[in-house]
Amino acid sequence: MNKQKNNHIGSSWESIQETIYIPQETEDSQLSVFLINDIIDARKREGITQRQLESMSGVRQPIISRMERGNTDPKLSTVLKILGSFGKTLQIVPMQEMEK
Repeated sequence: MNKQKNNHIGSSWESIQETIYIPQETEDSQLSVFLINDIIDARKREGITQRQLESMSGVRQPIISRMERGNTDPKLSTVLKILGSFGKTLQIVPMQEMEK
């Protein structure tokens, strides 16, 4: 079998990102992943199910599931409800502080 490299498709996700996304889109995506991972970690650390988080936050379990899988871009109000269930909130900080 003759294997040919397709130069149009990168060898890694990072190279594909560089090709199809502008830097701001990549930064936004990374921030979303960080935020959702923090929510997942908090839920698991507390030992609660998505259904229990639904009861705590008022956000329906299917929405929590889609959010955790990365299948939806949740509204800010949804994220705040979920974070509030863990005694957390969002904070606006200068970008330079995030890089530290």
